[in-house]
Amino acid sequence: MRATTLHGLKDIRFTEVADPVIEQPTDAIVKVIASCICGSDLWNYRGDNDITPGMTMGHESLGVVEEVGSSVSSFRKGDTVIVPFCHCDNTCPNCTFGAQSACVHLGFTVSGQGEYARVTQADGTLYRIDADPAPELLPSLLSLSDVMATGWHAAVAAGVRPGGTAVVVGDGAVGLCGVIAASMMGAEKVVAMSRYADRQKLATAFGATHVVETRGEEGEAEVLELTDGVGADAVLECVGTDQAMRTAFAVARPGSTVGIVGVPHGVQLPVHRMFRKNVGLAGGMAPVRRYLDDLLPLVLDGRINPGLVFDKTLPLAAVAEGYQAMDERTAIKVFLQP
Repeated sequence: MRATTLHGLKDIRFTEVADPVIEQPTDAIVKVIASCICGSDLWNYRGDNDITPGMTMGHESLGVVEEVGSSVSSFRKGDTVIVPFCHCDNTCPNCTFGAQSACVHLGFTVSGQGEYARVTQADGTLYRIDADPAPELLPSLLSLSDVMATGWHAAVAAGVRPGGTAVVVGDGAVGLCGVIAASMMGAEKVVAMSRYADRQKLATAFGATHVVETRGEEGEAEVLELTDGVGADAVLECVGTDQAMRTAFAVARPGSTVGIVGVPHGVQLPVHRMFRKNVGLAGGMAPVRRYLDDLLPLVLDGRINPGLVFDKTLPLAAVAEGYQAMDERTAIKVFLQP
């Protein structure tokens, strides 16, 4: 098959690689009909993570089941499915506790930006879409494989509640989906911290009531002013950098929680502030499968449209152009079609 591969610093190619095959009876092979580039892919692209030259890329995908292993009973060839990026059996003690992203049989999509992907725990992971989805729904359905579920997880972890104040740190696709989540959960005041006009416009469309353009101490002071000096009832940290984490805790009111979903890089927690102010930290890698029963109906009936985070569409063969666009912030999130 053809798939996206990374060979070195910003060296993305679309090349021939071996087809994924059934390795375990719990596996399925999915033919990818839509995929995308994630902000977390840029950590590898920019050289911030160790890589294996030639490694396949992509963990967000929507597809059609091509083949299933001998123990897969809930899916068959031809089923259209959402493929959560983290694979789970959905039956182990961690899964039944709501932590599917820590499944004892955890696996990951590793060739989502390719023609086919292997799913290691098909019965527990895949989520069937019963009707053939309309083309205009594909971006929003694809977002449920990661980015929308991750933004939702940030809001759940932070404890967003009706009538409260939520601050979203980060204006990437996850942060924007966090705005959707905070708004849907009934926050009266949703503050989006964003420096870019296109992202500010989208955040407002998604339900942000206020936008803070500045960063660092100036931005933190502005948030405190918006909250009458108290701070936010819930903070969604959707970046993963030390600066973002410092900001998140600086604007969190005493007794609140910071919900973290940004993959941490170089983060040092302000433990003394957390202790003095009784500010908690929750979240982590999103248990995507946990949220799909709630999120899919919201997409299908039009109450949320997270697919709007995709502001650039490219064929898979032009995936390198998509990485460059996201790296240079000329695109929020790139939608890829076969």
